[in-house]
Amino acid sequence: MEKVQARLILATIMLVSLLGTAGIALPYPILSPYFMSGGDDPLINFGGIDPKILLGIALATYPLGILIGSNIIGSLSDRYGRKSILIYSLIGSILGYLVTGWAIQQSSFIGFITARLITGFCEGNISVARAIAVELHPHIDRGRSLSLLYATVYGGWLVGPLAGGYLMPYGIETPFYIAAIAVLLSLILVFFTLPDQPPQKRSTLPLWQEIKSNHSATLLKIPAIRHFFIYYFIYTLGINAYYEFYPLWLVESYSFNSKEIAWITVAITLLMVLVSSTIAEKIPKKIGEKKALLGGNLIFAGLIIVATFLDAESVYLPLALTGAVIAVINIVFPAMLSEYFGHHGQGKIMGLQVSVFCFTNVVIAIGGSIVALISATTTLWLAAALIVLSVFLFQTPEKQLKNSTVEA
Repeated sequence: MEKVQARLILATIMLVSLLGTAGIALPYPILSPYFMSGGDDPLINFGGIDPKILLGIALATYPLGILIGSNIIGSLSDRYGRKSILIYSLIGSILGYLVTGWAIQQSSFIGFITARLITGFCEGNISVARAIAVELHPHIDRGRSLSLLYATVYGGWLVGPLAGGYLMPYGIETPFYIAAIAVLLSLILVFFTLPDQPPQKRSTLPLWQEIKSNHSATLLKIPAIRHFFIYYFIYTLGINAYYEFYPLWLVESYSFNSKEIAWITVAITLLMVLVSSTIAEKIPKKIGEKKALLGGNLIFAGLIIVATFLDAESVYLPLALTGAVIAVINIVFPAMLSEYFGHHGQGKIMGLQVSVFCFTNVVIAIGGSIVALISATTTLWLAAALIVLSVFLFQTPEKQLKNSTVEA
């Protein structure tokens, strides 16, 4: 592969990630205000269940779909090729967003969460994009390609929530239809610009048997990988508690509306983009990967705690700064995964990372909504506590990490 070709592939994946993430993020600022609006729509009054619990279920179904999809899609891309798997999954995402919009118009909560589950399954192709990015090494440094990829992902989170907040007056279903259009643009881009690449490992098994025997979760049988993911499991419980419930906290504590929540999200994401595209890859090289990872966790938790004691005008700064810290953490961990465990299949190991992230997303969406019955502030305190706890669970010394590939 020529360096110019590597740059073209990276640029394509970056654009796809930008459009795809914008489509994912469009509805996020509208869900908390909508479910807490007290309206008479059957969708938010389903079964007489508390709206906070319904919100938790609605938030959980999408990452549950990603959990299932990433566990399968990343591994399948190792066996059948990145481009073809990416195309099929993008088609599924488009259909999922369209059905979601239709379910909202029909006021069907069951239809809504089913469509969100299907859409999430197809968006498990995040693992494929990450695998393509790390495979450009050594033509493009692994840390550099990941930092640029994440910068565009964050860009999607910047554009998407802002658009969602401003599209809500046109109907809550509108952001989902716009998301379908964004993913359609991603599909066209992949089809015409991403080069065909041979599978990393060709499969001779039937599809169902391939899924059963080679999904990403099988990597947890390896002690070194399982130990490494204990930290990540606890950390992602914390970060997902933060992601999922700071909008509810802003509504409950300060009566923020969807546009104000969108601007908070813009502030967080803008710092993610700036840090990821400039200094995120340099920090672990300067102070070491482990210090960058765990030091970032402690700062992250501290910023969450500080924010809960401030007034409405002051919360912007600590919440925005969490974006800078998250950007560094999000570069370090997948780079370490790729370096130490990538020989098991880059799609497979990245699929495991996405699966664990989404599993904890599901757990905390339900568990956090129950804690939120006490108060949304309590849920944020839980997030900070979990992030701090993860630091003490990351006890793997560098020497053991370097020998882990031998154990595997």
